[in-house]
Amino acid sequence: MAFPLLTCLLLFAAPAAAQSSPVGLGPRLLVVNQGDKTLSIVDPVTNKQVGVVDEAQTTMHGHEIAVGPDGRSVFMPIYGDVGVGSPGLDGNEMIVIDWPTGKITGHIDFGHGVRPHCAVFSKATGMMYVTTEIDNSVTMVDPKSLKIVGSVPTGQAQSHMLAITRNGRWAYTANVGPGTVSVLDMKERKTVNVIPISKMTQRIALSPDDKYVFTSDQTSQRLAVIETKTNTIKKWITLPGNGYGGAATPNGKWLLLPIPSKGLVSVIDLKTLDIVKNVTVEKNPQELLVRPDGKFAYVSSPSTKKVCVIDLSQWVMSATIDVGNGADGLAWAN
Repeated sequence: MAFPLLTCLLLFAAPAAAQSSPVGLGPRLLVVNQGDKTLSIVDPVTNKQVGVVDEAQTTMHGHEIAVGPDGRSVFMPIYGDVGVGSPGLDGNEMIVIDWPTGKITGHIDFGHGVRPHCAVFSKATGMMYVTTEIDNSVTMVDPKSLKIVGSVPTGQAQSHMLAITRNGRWAYTANVGPGTVSVLDMKERKTVNVIPISKMTQRIALSPDDKYVFTSDQTSQRLAVIETKTNTIKKWITLPGNGYGGAATPNGKWLLLPIPSKGLVSVIDLKTLDIVKNVTVEKNPQELLVRPDGKFAYVSSPSTKKVCVIDLSQWVMSATIDVGNGADGLAWAN
């Protein structure tokens, strides 16, 4: 069920000092606020919110975002009005926002309710990929023409999150309810393997060398390490609590994994595949993004309306950023 797009407003919520710097001057951290149905634009120098974009949705909302090849177009799938696996409205579109101006510049209509969720842009293929849960698939979108150009079946329900290798050939989806990971051949557009993990799994991440895929068991305090060469589980890493949305540092040394129930981010050595430290952050950390220069990481905290800033040279939370209600998906824009 789709709702008409309303007029999109750009509201400046920063203090006067921050307002002197236009929203359009990057780089910027972008934060999806599920509860408010908004997109926060954050200046990473001041760690202040400098703008808010209304998603223009009356009932449904987006969870995740991805920045397109032009560096200024933000692709936001409109998932629905509930969480994964729950009955409710099924979103059928992905909106495109020009973040410097706050205007909705386009939308992609999937034709029916598919609960589009995780969007990922591949530099290797030039395509935008988005999980379309109800169709058990990943849909391919040309980010320039905003046309749907194909789809790849996942062979599983609730294919919620997506990771794609650097060459764009292989993709992996975390299938929440089935508790599996699908391995997709994006060139041949087919599922080549389904890897059992547990009764329920969440989120997915790749190591920078594409050697490992990581996904968190939601029924036990452990992280599955999948070797991409064999598509088998190489190791289970014991966690201090159930893990969630992890990300690797650009130098390939560390995987950072939020532990929502403990208010921690666990730091995993990608060479030994062991936890080497834990960083205390705000409660209920959810999604994590590492800055391209590898100096800082950002983790959203939905229940506190904040994003935590982790200084990766000191391994401490160095700041918090006030954003919106239900802060969730993160992206970096230049």
